Amino acid sequence: MKILVINLMHLGDLMLVTPALTTLRKNFPTAHLALLADKKLADLVQYNPNLDECILIDKKGVDDHFASFVKFIFKIRAEKFDLVINLHRNERASALAAFSGAKKIVGYSKPLFSWLFTKTLPNPSIARHIKRGFKTEYRPGTQHQVHSHFDVLRQAVGVETIYDDGLEMKIPAEVERAATKIFRDNFGDAKVVAFNIGASWLTKRWLDSYFAECADTLIERGYGVAFLGGTMDTEIVAGCVAKMRHADSDRLKIFTGEFSLATVAGFLDNCALFLTTDSGPMHIGVARNIPIVTMFGASPVPGFYPYDAKDVLIKSPEPCHPCGKHTCPRAGDDNLACMKKIPVAVVMKYVDELLAAYGQPAKKIPRVHGAYQCRVVDLAKTAD
Repeated sequence: MKILVINLMHLGDLMLVTPALTTLRKNFPTAHLALLADKKLADLVQYNPNLDECILIDKKGVDDHFASFVKFIFKIRAEKFDLVINLHRNERASALAAFSGAKKIVGYSKPLFSWLFTKTLPNPSIARHIKRGFKTEYRPGTQHQVHSHFDVLRQAVGVETIYDDGLEMKIPAEVERAATKIFRDNFGDAKVVAFNIGASWLTKRWLDSYFAECADTLIERGYGVAFLGGTMDTEIVAGCVAKMRHADSDRLKIFTGEFSLATVAGFLDNCALFLTTDSGPMHIGVARNIPIVTMFGASPVPGFYPYDAKDVLIKSPEPCHPCGKHTCPRAGDDNLACMKKIPVAVVMKYVDELLAAYGQPAKKIPRVHGAYQCRVVDLAKTAD
């Protein structure tokens, strides 16, 4: 039997597919299991032990043309898959599934292609925009994305037993060694807090002045601070560091734009805590078992919280949370109020709690399988 799972979404979304891969492998131990993903995210999945094959599509490159896309469809058809499971409800993924030639095609689909599916299901993790007269109502998802993927396996594939081992990201031993060497060359045996301050939406970003204050406080307490993030984050990290009192400290290191995704994972293994926005790197951190503190402003909590019980999510007290908007429509002091009203003191309270509770490199912290509901601190309901 040949099975293809499709997910062409972003970094974090692809990480949330990995528990479904574990379940498929354990239910179909002799099947040829393949995953179709975005080429730029290969580091996340190409070493996954549950996969026999990774098929990569260059979404923003050579495959981003109609002729090459049709050619890619024929490449998929040539594989003669028996079962295709689409876990990405957009036009490109839906088309690839619909025209795959598989005997059975299931999962999420855009309406244009759903008639070629054997069975389609809604994705209750994704927010919906509902028109009510002249207004549009935003309704966030109702369950975590991991659980929605499990529903597809139960209801459309017929899987009876779910094996939820949490998020998984494997990296080669040589990358682990290289990342550890980078860590030791820069920090020695110090305890280090990694920062990720970028995010795909402006409304997901906590204020850089707040991150700067946290970094200064940690440096004053003797911790190392490492700024991570991709090349798109270099400018905002530079702006954040410029606001720091201890920007010239030898305990501060900037790695923004320098690491591959695999190296980020290996580096986090050596850190004691990850202070991060709601972002793809947050989900890498979950997969690598590092304690996380994160702040949710515009982001809806139920669908995409960090999938680990030791993590802390601080939810904005603003009544407009969650709006799901990429930019804040409010003006003046109310612009990004959702993030402004998550105070540094509250974030540091939970940073301190997790450092006290764990306080060692992530790779030394035992994993607790089955405990995946993070702690949600709702500032609208607390006295913090």
